[in-house]
Parts: sequence; structure tokens; C-alpha cells
Amino acid sequence: MELTQATVNDLLAQLGPGDGYMYLPSDLAPQALTDLLASRYGAPRTLVLDGFTDPTVDDSRGAALLVPFEDRAVKIRAWAYGDQWVGTGTARDAEGVERPVLAVAHREVPEPLAVAPDKDEDVDWMERLIRITGWTQPAQRPDVNWAEVESRLGTALPSDYKRMVETFGVGAFDGYLDLNQEPWRDLSEDGLLIWSGTEHEDLYCWRAHGEDPDRWPVVVRSFDNKDVPFDCQAAEFVCRILIDPHHPFTMARYFDTHWFMTYRKSD
Repeated sequence: MELTQATVNDLLAQLGPGDGYMYLPSDLAPQALTDLLASRYGAPRTLVLDGFTDPTVDDSRGAALLVPFEDRAVKIRAWAYGDQWVGTGTARDAEGVERPVLAVAHREVPEPLAVAPDKDEDVDWMERLIRITGWTQPAQRPDVNWAEVESRLGTALPSDYKRMVETFGVGAFDGYLDLNQEPWRDLSEDGLLIWSGTEHEDLYCWRAHGEDPDRWPVVVRSFDNKDVPFDCQAAEFVCRILIDPHHPFTMARYFDTHWFMTYRKSD
């Protein structure tokens, strides 16, 4: 079987939107399939390695993918993608032969409120962002040396942004909104620091005025070079564009459920 992204699309279509699995031809290279899925969904989580299941695997970490294989899974990698788990690797079939497999399962995503809270409501926006994305992984970059980063940039940085980087690491919200691991200074002459961006070339910035970075407002520098200000900070801004369909930069019109695609390379 020749593996391409079109092949992957066909296989996933055969499995359908619900729970399903299939054994694949023995001559298919499992790592090649893993690599294709990783290029689409980001770095996977390892559920089973050399026949041993990660003891932390539960319903929130893709356990449903393992149900069809019982104790026959040899190596399974998994991705969270919206309201679905996708998994691939190898498992033994009924005759005990180790073969490549592909599986999908429904993923329960915590339901966010339909509309973002009012401005005067006391909200921990990072906790809300974790809930919206259904994030269950451990902090990806807990040991960032912010003192060194801030010294190099010549400014302190907003605390919610630092929590985002520490929690999610390298990747993109809904596989679309990239999180810069440290701000870009490309627009520093305009008083802007860039903390995120999209494939549509919009740049998500702060107006870096004032001594307290936790009071810096978000400014979007659009692809047509216009600045659109917002009276909020980064984590709140991300929450609102994810779930508010009326936000001018909403992603809620395109995605019903939300996730963070990590670009971290798997072991």
C-alpha cells in the first residue's frame, strides 16, 4: 500500500466519525503512517510501547482507542483532534501476528460556555483556555528561563502569556493560531510585540506601553496592515476568538470543538 495523505483520508473515511478500527496490510510501514498523521495532527501521545500501556492512560487520554485490541496492542500512538481520538501503531491480530493498525474513537471535550464571560466577571483565563481545549497533558515547558528571555527583550512579559507557553509549549490552537515561544520584535518601532500569528498572516500583538505588562492590551495587525485594538490580554483574547462566533477574528465559525496541536517531536 502506497501511503500518502490521500490514502490516510481514505482510511479515515472508511472508519467513519464514530468508534472504529482496522488492521492494515503487513507490508505497510507503521512509522510512515505515524509520520503522515503527525504532519497533520502534531506530535502524538504514546499509549502503548512494547506491549506495555502507559499507566496514566484514561478516558481523557485516549483509552478508548485501546478497547478493540484488548491486551494485543504492541505500540500505539494517539492524537487528540477536535472531538475525535486518532491512533495508529501495531497490534496482534486473532492469529497472533503483529500488524499495523489504525483506530478512531469519540473524544469527550469539556463543554465551554456558549459565550465568553462579561468583562467584569472574575475569570482565570488560562484555566478557561485549558478547559476549552480539553488540554490534559502535563506542562510542556515548565522550566522556561523567563528572566533570561525578558533580559534579552529588554522588558517584562505578561504573566498569562508566560503561563500559556509553559502549559502548551510549541504548537497552535486548533492547528491554526501559532503560539510564539517568545515575542517577536518585528513591529517594535510601532510599539508592538508579536505573541502569535495565523496562516492568514494576521499578527497578534501587545501594545507594549506602560510598566505593567499585565495591563498591555492586545492589538491585531491584520494582513492588510491595519491595527485592530482589543481591551483584553492574550489568554482572554484566545478564549474569546475560540468560542465567540461574533468576535471579528473568531475561529468558532470553523471549529465546533477546540484543541491545541503540539509541534513537539515525539520520542
